[in-house]
Amino acid sequence: MEIIGELALFVGLIVACFTARGCSQQAQPQQPQVPCFFIFGDSLVDNGNNNGMISLARANYRPYGIDFPLGTTGRFTNGRTYVDALAQLMGFPRYIPPYSRARGPELLRGVNYASGAAGIRDETGDNLGAHTSMNGQVANFANTVLQMRRLSRGDTNALSSYLSKCIFYSGLGSNDYLNNYFMPTFYTTNSDFTAKAYAAALIQDYTRQLTQLHSLGARKVIVTAVGPIGCIPYQLARYHGNSSRCNENINKAIILFNTELRKLVDRFNAGQLQGAKFVYLDSYKSSSDLYENGTASGNLLF
Repeated sequence: MEIIGELALFVGLIVACFTARGCSQQAQPQQPQVPCFFIFGDSLVDNGNNNGMISLARANYRPYGIDFPLGTTGRFTNGRTYVDALAQLMGFPRYIPPYSRARGPELLRGVNYASGAAGIRDETGDNLGAHTSMNGQVANFANTVLQMRRLSRGDTNALSSYLSKCIFYSGLGSNDYLNNYFMPTFYTTNSDFTAKAYAAALIQDYTRQLTQLHSLGARKVIVTAVGPIGCIPYQLARYHGNSSRCNENINKAIILFNTELRKLVDRFNAGQLQGAKFVYLDSYKSSSDLYENGTASGNLLF
């Protein structure tokens, strides 16, 4: 319950940050606080886009979804994803649909483009099979904008105004390390780049992708940091380190990326992207706090 409470507070702060209303108006729970919600990312927020692909990065089978009201949908979790909770807390009556099945007027309330195994780089995740990279997700959003333009009868000004009120969520980068840089048997990036140079290359690509979203109408954007993936069981099983509970070599590389990502958000907000407001979500810190102080959040550590 404490985590949901913190998430609700976060949503309130996000909406206040993105609007001129601040906290002066009470949220109307029966009405969405924003007209639409667009989501870009990987398996952390994918809700079924990989279901029809030939890929190991699929979750449309049990035990995935065993605690989710709609059952097995392609979400890489037993229940809701982070963005499912965000959408509900923002007042959306239904879950945001995956791009693979979103059609017609349904597009007007938002679309989830996330794809398991996806990364900022196109080759990321190829070891797992088919997926839609961030470049592909941006291209899919461009296609959605074309469809929305038809729904608005070609009124580009009205569409631009509408999109400017929507919230966009982008969480990429984990797989660029998990299923690329730290998988030298499949990829050459580890030998092609130092950790610092690789972070810079990712930021360069990500800058272009987020700028493309801005050119397509995105104005209010949440950008998430990469979490401490050196602490996940998958990495701990592959890398036998010292007495540390985490692989700090991986986490140090992640910190390099997150540091540059924070600077990118600052540059965007300083006027690099006109009319845009970006919010940096430090999921590395929040995940580390949960991992290191789990009992404070009601979790038992075994």
